[in-house]
Amino acid sequence: MPDAFLDIEPRVAELPAGVGERLRAERAGLHERVLRTMRTAMSAQGRSLTGGQGRGLTLGVETAVDAFVGAVAEPARELAGPRAVFVGLGRTEFREGHDVDALRSILTLGGRAIWAYLVERELPPAVLYVLASALFGFIDALAGAAAEGYLDEQRQHGRDWDTTRRRLITLLVQPDPPGGAAIAAAADAARWPVPASVAVVSVEGTDGEQLARRAGSGTIATVIADATRLILPEPATPGRLAHLTAALAGRRAALGPAVPLGEARLSYRLSRRALQLQQEGMLPAGALLRCDEHLVALVTAWEPGLSDRLAARWLTPLRPLAPADREVLSATLLAWLRAQGQVLAAAAALPAHPQTVRYRMRKLRRLFGDSLDDPDARLALQIALHQQRLDARVCSVESRR
Repeated sequence: MPDAFLDIEPRVAELPAGVGERLRAERAGLHERVLRTMRTAMSAQGRSLTGGQGRGLTLGVETAVDAFVGAVAEPARELAGPRAVFVGLGRTEFREGHDVDALRSILTLGGRAIWAYLVERELPPAVLYVLASALFGFIDALAGAAAEGYLDEQRQHGRDWDTTRRRLITLLVQPDPPGGAAIAAAADAARWPVPASVAVVSVEGTDGEQLARRAGSGTIATVIADATRLILPEPATPGRLAHLTAALAGRRAALGPAVPLGEARLSYRLSRRALQLQQEGMLPAGALLRCDEHLVALVTAWEPGLSDRLAARWLTPLRPLAPADREVLSATLLAWLRAQGQVLAAAAALPAHPQTVRYRMRKLRRLFGDSLDDPDARLALQIALHQQRLDARVCSVESRR
């Protein structure tokens, strides 16, 4: 956590005289507003509002509000006091069995409550811009202090480094990732150098620690939802993906895209879904699968039932046909769409005689009419036919099992 408020937002020193004193005079209103908001948030988490938790909440709110309004009036004020309070709150979170991100989410809500209060005071826009930067930087710093206390307490309770690293991965891939300060504190506790970019790899099996050691290069792992999730730092480093591919040979595995550290959840979600599709036979299960090379399949299969709905909407004209005719015309239409309406290219892809393709296309035009000339309809048809083919492949694989 920064030593002084000026380290968070130097422009606070340039605010007009009287802004800080005005905020000081309204501390009571701020206390009440923020406490009300945070009590509601704690109640939604099923947490007690009495006893140690209630006292800790009140102390945290009063400390944060007083430190903020005091620092606006005196920007050079040191932050050692608030830091100590929130390190202690982080320790309490661990001892009471809560996740550190629960406290962080409550802090974020408190910061928003302060911001809403400031906006209602009708301060000049230039003043609000500076206060917003200072406020949310301050909240992030407090969250970092709380995470530090939480992780320190965790270490003191004999948790091993593997457990701490699993906690770090959970922070990175959760739905609402914490701010940079909290991630940096968690990475420091896990003795993991913070990279600029990462890729998340989902691997079939639960031997995460062994796979992380095999992948090397600072890779960390944990098991989420019965599969191993690897966090691969700096995936663009020459030779890193080749080494990873060799380390995972013979395993179903999907590599999410390389993303900035704060966006690790996107890479996790794509790799998780891709591994599921591999297990269902809808994506190749050979060498390490790279999600960026299968984005269309991921999009069309993302929401269960959506592809069926798409096919029902656009492929209805084929439904009355006999199965053999339906299969032939579906294949012809997909080849024609992929060839952008070029009969010779479609015939070569099928393969079939060009005259046969022309004959079938006349049938298809009678069935689909002007839709075959509409770009959006053609796109929908191609996606529906592509997905129908994938579904047929899956059914064939399952029938052979």
